Amino acid sequence: MSEFLTLKDHVYNYIAKEIQNGTLLPNEKINENEIVKKMNISRTPVREALIQLASEGLLHNVPRKGFVLNHVDESTAKELYALIGLMEGYAAKLVAPTISEKDLKDMDFYVSSMDLAIESNNYEMYYQLQTKFHDVYLNLCDNKTLLSTLAQMKKKFVRKVYSKEGIDDMQQVLRITNDEHRTILELFRDKKYDELEMEVRNHWNVDLAYLEAL
Repeated sequence: MSEFLTLKDHVYNYIAKEIQNGTLLPNEKINENEIVKKMNISRTPVREALIQLASEGLLHNVPRKGFVLNHVDESTAKELYALIGLMEGYAAKLVAPTISEKDLKDMDFYVSSMDLAIESNNYEMYYQLQTKFHDVYLNLCDNKTLLSTLAQMKKKFVRKVYSKEGIDDMQQVLRITNDEHRTILELFRDKKYDELEMEVRNHWNVDLAYLEAL
């Protein structure tokens, strides 16, 4: 059964999509009236979605101006990558002793699927698949504080897709990244916990953090 979405959820997803596709720019005011008219809804769910986005750090409320999209600069993106890498590496090490063969097969499937997405230049699909790959082991972690903190940090990255902008060969970058996924998978299989933690940590390469900057 698909998850029921409230009007606030629909507005949230709409605004997130506008950020992802570049329609909304950093330091630009969110036009509440335009959203109300375009979605043919009342102002209440729009305000609720804006408040949620602000609580997640994507927007901030400027007095006498309204909600504005935050700017995530490259320096901030690098700091977030470093922290996410540390935390996700630790999460992988926590769950590694109990990960199942089915989980490993699922991860292997996602790696193979990412190969196909890369070769077809389907970077949106690649992003979705790599999220599913990491979610296999993250969903096994029972440290709720760790998971909620990770989710909060990742929400600052709203692009949800890679593009060729600012990089000459995105295919080659993603091939290297997917090879890292293969290494992570093998370290899970071989139960090399310390190496696994370091590999996942380094997988969040701060030199690529600029891809997430807004």
